[in-house]
Amino acid sequence: MIDHAVPRVVFSRCLGFDRCRYNGQTIVDPIVEQVKPFVEPIAVCPEVEIGLGIPRPPIRLIKREDEIRLYQPETDRDLTDLMASFCARYLGGLGEIDGFILKYRSPSCGPSQVKVYHSAKPTAGHEKGTGAFASEVIGRHGESAVEDEGRLRNFDIRQHFLTKLFALARFRETAATRRMKDLVEFHARHKFLLMAYNQTELRSMGRIVANADRRPVDDVFLAYREHLVDALARAPRRASAMNVLLHGFGYVSDQLGAREKAFFLDSLDRYREKRLPLGSPVSVLRSWILRFNVEYLENQVYFEPFPQELTDVLDSGKGRAVD
Repeated sequence: MIDHAVPRVVFSRCLGFDRCRYNGQTIVDPIVEQVKPFVEPIAVCPEVEIGLGIPRPPIRLIKREDEIRLYQPETDRDLTDLMASFCARYLGGLGEIDGFILKYRSPSCGPSQVKVYHSAKPTAGHEKGTGAFASEVIGRHGESAVEDEGRLRNFDIRQHFLTKLFALARFRETAATRRMKDLVEFHARHKFLLMAYNQTELRSMGRIVANADRRPVDDVFLAYREHLVDALARAPRRASAMNVLLHGFGYVSDQLGAREKAFFLDSLDRYREKRLPLGSPVSVLRSWILRFNVEYLENQVYFEPFPQELTDVLDSGKGRAVD
């Protein structure tokens, strides 16, 4: 059983926390509701924070020459500077944050797929961009796990987001101790996870932990976090995940019968062909880890990167799955 950290997560307040959308409503999203009990939630509505009422006339992003402005057409108000001032004050005072779950396509909160209009006219054409608040989030806290509730309905995107979110939270709690032995343990428990994500970074992080140059502990933790963020930047590819599972399979294969081995290898083939989710071969291997009491693998975060209660097959197909 993995002892999971409690991530600090900033949510758009309209995602089930308050009726603060422009139309006075809230959005109750099943994925968000599932995540809330396992994190320390921090809710914010940037539009309300800059003085816009509930309900309020809608706002939109408008591209003027090479600059994107935040505009409220009905009142002819340019809110760009007001939002920038709020973002600097709010995001600068947050402290360490592990992740953000923001409102899909919102002109303030949307991390992507936000309409950026070519003019203030109602019939103006548009392109895709990033919300005013979300843009500042990415600029100031881009190393955190950042997503919107729409894309989190995609199974692969959600798996990567949750894996990164809880890994960053575990590291934050580990770094708070300032003890090298805790960093050594963290690295050992995340070896399979880092192997799946980025083997080059895994090797670099191993050298940092070894600390042959006897660097001060704070410098070691800082350097390690930089590489951890780089390692978790992109979801692992199927070939990497299969390599890790085959590596784990080597710990138990001698104790398995021919039919059990064939079943596992067949499940890997079906995962490679996108006919099975990764969780299927992982669950099979994990059952053998418990059955044969392989303590080293039991302690590997890879086999439970976040609380099991957050594993859900719900998938809207939004976003793009990992190859």
